[in-house]
Amino acid sequence: MTTKIVLVTGGSSGIGEATARTLAARGHTVYAAARRTDRLEKLTDDGIRPLAMDVTDDASARGGVEKIVEEAGRIDVLVNNAGYGSYGAVEDVPLDEARYQFEVNVFGAARLAQLVLPHMRRQRSGTIVNITSMGGKIHTPMGGWYHGTKFALEGLSDCLRLETAPFGIDVVVIEPGAIATEWGGIAADHLRERSGDGAYSAQARAVADMLSSESNRSRNSSPQVVADAIAKAVDARRPRTRYAMGFGAKPLIALKWLLPDRAFDAIVKRAVGVRS
Repeated sequence: MTTKIVLVTGGSSGIGEATARTLAARGHTVYAAARRTDRLEKLTDDGIRPLAMDVTDDASARGGVEKIVEEAGRIDVLVNNAGYGSYGAVEDVPLDEARYQFEVNVFGAARLAQLVLPHMRRQRSGTIVNITSMGGKIHTPMGGWYHGTKFALEGLSDCLRLETAPFGIDVVVIEPGAIATEWGGIAADHLRERSGDGAYSAQARAVADMLSSESNRSRNSSPQVVADAIAKAVDARRPRTRYAMGFGAKPLIALKWLLPDRAFDAIVKRAVGVRS
């Protein structure tokens, strides 16, 4: 297996941390990026190189990529994992917050792709892995802005795949289902803050309770299942364009494709406890 130079964003916890450790264990040289490098120190025992990076700051993103190329001479894989979920009714979420979610989840990933592509084109090889979600194929109440970012990243990835194929560059989409990370609790907190009172409070409370419930957390899949799928794509000679894994991902994506919109709406409302 050829050793590859890999950048993993959002590498300090959850899927990013599991991915960095898995790829390093497979012999790759891994740079794990996060805004706070103190949270990355735990990875250094595995030979993972910490990298300070804010994906929403152009100078920070550019400096991180330049540092990798300067030290390693190339960059072979970008794993765009940095992202977060800010839930709340579309009407309630301030546009500044909505824009910031797009800055992190979409424009941050796109900017890093822009920065690594000149190096990958010169190499005539490379892999860009974009972590979307089953939320890039399905929808839930109170998640409009989050789902919007994931749908956008799905479409961006498809176009990028067509554009970069002539240069030997693969673009892979990873679509996790429900994963046992901090994500659910953070999303629930945002939801209660934005829509816990007012016109959408009944829906907001139901969705927040589902996101933060112990029963929900107990059935969620380990971040390792996502890390394993990413590693499979990174090591494949010809990776698939999409990998769906984790609790609920494959059946819900299939149902969304098969069912009329209103029938799928009814299933989603029942699943999240919304009765109206």
